[in-house]
Amino acid sequence: MITAGLKLTQSGGIALLNDDRLEFNIEMQKLANGSRYSNVDELDDLVTITSTFGYQLGDIDTWAVDGWDGATEGRVSLLSGGKPTELVVASYRETERVPDPGLPGHRGDLVIGGRTMDYVSYVHVAGHLASAYCTSPFARRGEPSMVLVWDGGCFPRLYCVDADGRIEPGGEAFPLIGHTYSMASQYWGPFKRPNKSTHVDDLAVAGKMMAYIALGTPRDDIKKVFRESFHEHFEADSPRVRAYRQKIIGCGSTGENSHAYVHEFLTAVQKVTSGLGATDVDVLATVHVFLEELLIEGVTSKIRAWKGSTPWNLCFAGGCALNIKWNSALRAHPMIKAMWVPPFPDDSGVAIGTACLAAADGQGLRPIEWGTRLGPGLEPTRDVPRGWTVSQCGPEELARILHTTGQAAVVLNGRAELGPRALGGRSIIAPATEESMKKLLNDAKDREHYRPVAPICLEEHAPTVFDPGTPDPYMLFEHWVRPEWIDRVPAIMHLDGTARLQTVNEGDDPNLHAILREYHRISGIPVLCNTSANYNGHSFFPDAASAMEWGRLDLVWSEGVLYRREDSTR
Repeated sequence: MITAGLKLTQSGGIALLNDDRLEFNIEMQKLANGSRYSNVDELDDLVTITSTFGYQLGDIDTWAVDGWDGATEGRVSLLSGGKPTELVVASYRETERVPDPGLPGHRGDLVIGGRTMDYVSYVHVAGHLASAYCTSPFARRGEPSMVLVWDGGCFPRLYCVDADGRIEPGGEAFPLIGHTYSMASQYWGPFKRPNKSTHVDDLAVAGKMMAYIALGTPRDDIKKVFRESFHEHFEADSPRVRAYRQKIIGCGSTGENSHAYVHEFLTAVQKVTSGLGATDVDVLATVHVFLEELLIEGVTSKIRAWKGSTPWNLCFAGGCALNIKWNSALRAHPMIKAMWVPPFPDDSGVAIGTACLAAADGQGLRPIEWGTRLGPGLEPTRDVPRGWTVSQCGPEELARILHTTGQAAVVLNGRAELGPRALGGRSIIAPATEESMKKLLNDAKDREHYRPVAPICLEEHAPTVFDPGTPDPYMLFEHWVRPEWIDRVPAIMHLDGTARLQTVNEGDDPNLHAILREYHRISGIPVLCNTSANYNGHSFFPDAASAMEWGRLDLVWSEGVLYRREDSTR
């Protein structure tokens, strides 16, 4: 049984399941230096993608399409064979009309490559849910789990998936959309602006804000203002709140006017905090803590009221699950027995979840065979720009070059990673021993000075360098740099002393492991810097030629070949 899952909107792409094995998940943003968060603009592009992996349209038994913004249905405008078309899809989340997120919310037909095919569509939130549970160790072991979904356009919603994969919706933890986090930056800090958003219009700002808040200090008096205003705008038994709850259900920010209500809340807070003498960065640091505490309290109290006080497994998906501090706080809570965040918690993983829902066919979610490196392969580099040399170079030799030169290198190897994190297949890696390396990498990527660079570390040495240093192969949790290592690896540390750690073992990535192992052997340090290899505002480089054309670094290593700029003096 071959199932194709389509995500046509934001971070769009196609995932293909052959029975329960994930063959590929191709995001449009990872093709040809695509812009981040790209949609599927032309259905016929999917013909080329599937044929690249040896599949024809006629091989696919079931087509499943992700839902989108709207309380009753979503609508997606795109091209089919060059002609404008509009598809009706399922709504953003389950409702009385579609009470079971495991069942289709809409059926229709679409035209790809001149062929008309039937499709089923599932609510958008269910794609997040299924992508998280079906890839989790809990599904593989046949264990039940809570699944928390919180993305920009919905309230944080809890589901219980039993050992047979049956989904029981538990409703919202509190009535606040995930975009609230980034919307706060429109009022305080370097991204504040007079023209406030009416729907999501800057998906990149949340990550920048999470880095920026390390410059500030949360304040209890500011948090008190946020809590009181939150109660007044979203919880109190008042006409204002009743109107909000009637109009806003968390069905996507273009499907309802949710941003207007969040702006009323933030404006009210701003009026009060302006008289407290607080700096913008302290306010934003407090926003982070306020929302973290709201999330922890809302989720754990709901689990207790719903299922009792026994600790539960928890999967977390949606764009908010990219917040490493919230993930770590949830994982540390005594109500959470074990926690799973997939490496594609944002919309980049929804095509996978949509395919899983269709493959289950209402009979219960089941685990899938998958790997992190199932994105597009590298395009061949046929023409090397003038001024670059080419030589064979194994991973161990690259490690020695990194150590002796102190330079950074673009590393492109194998198929691309799934999700937004560069995990060694489309990375820039560099020695972490000089604090100046962080500035060099941020300057090269046109990033703000406070943006962090992540560490990669040999898994067996991570507890020595980091606290807790547990195996975390996907850069989705927070670790503290141990005091005795702060001066040894200063380039990978956030401003608050933490790091977004990626641990590496040989099974994760043999080439990356070999580079780290050899670098550790000759330097005594099991850590290197890692950041994504891409043009600013775009996804990963699809080939070594793009990295050389980018030209910000003098070393590009790709599948055993080293490209080196001849006039390098650094």
